[in-house]
Amino acid sequence: MPRFIQRLYPERIWAFSRSSNSVFLTFDDGPIPEVTPWVLDELKKHNAKATFFCIGENVQKHPEIFQRILSEGHSVGNHTFNHLNGWKTATSEYIENIEKAKKQMHNSEFKIQNSRLLFRPPYGKITSKQAKTLQKKGFKIVMWDIISYDYDTNVSEEKCLQNVLKNIRSGSVVVFHDSLKAEKNLRYVLPKVLEFIGEKIKFLKI
Repeated sequence: MPRFIQRLYPERIWAFSRSSNSVFLTFDDGPIPEVTPWVLDELKKHNAKATFFCIGENVQKHPEIFQRILSEGHSVGNHTFNHLNGWKTATSEYIENIEKAKKQMHNSEFKIQNSRLLFRPPYGKITSKQAKTLQKKGFKIVMWDIISYDYDTNVSEEKCLQNVLKNIRSGSVVVFHDSLKAEKNLRYVLPKVLEFIGEKIKFLKI
C-alpha cells in the first residue's frame, strides 16, 4: 500500500511497530467450509495466530467454523454482512449492514473474548463519512500494508508468494482471503510464508 495513502488516513491501522518482531496475518471473506478449516490447520501447525475478517452472512451459514476460529484463539473482525463496496453504498445502508454483521458475530452462542470492534472495508473502499461514523461507534478500521493478490486469477502462485515475501517486514499487516476465488493461490502461498519466516518472526492476531 503506497505510503502517501497511509499518511492521508493516519487514524486507520495500516501496520504496527517495526520493532515488534511480529507479523499480523489477516484473512478476509470467510468463513467457508472449503477453505477456512484448512487455513486453521496450517496456522495450528506453526502455532500461529491470525485475524479473520468475516462476512456476516458466512458466519450465519457456517457458525461451527466461526466458533472454531474463536476456540482456537484467533481474533475476528467485521467485513460487513454482504461484502458491500462502501463507495457504491449509501452511508446509512452501509452502517446498517455492518451492524447486522456485528449482531450475527456477537450472537450469544459465540464467546468472543476480544471485545474490540475490528472492521475492514471490503475492497478497501470506504468513504470518510462512513469511517468517521464507525469510529464513533467504537470500531477500529484495519487496513494493510501488504496485499497478496491471492484472489486475482491473473496472478500466478509464485507471483502471489513473492508479493508477500519481498515486502513483508516486522509489524506488517498482510491480507489473504479464505475464499474460493483465492483458494488455489492461498494453498500454495500460505504454507511457504509460514515456513519461510515462522522461525524468525511471530505471527500474531490483531
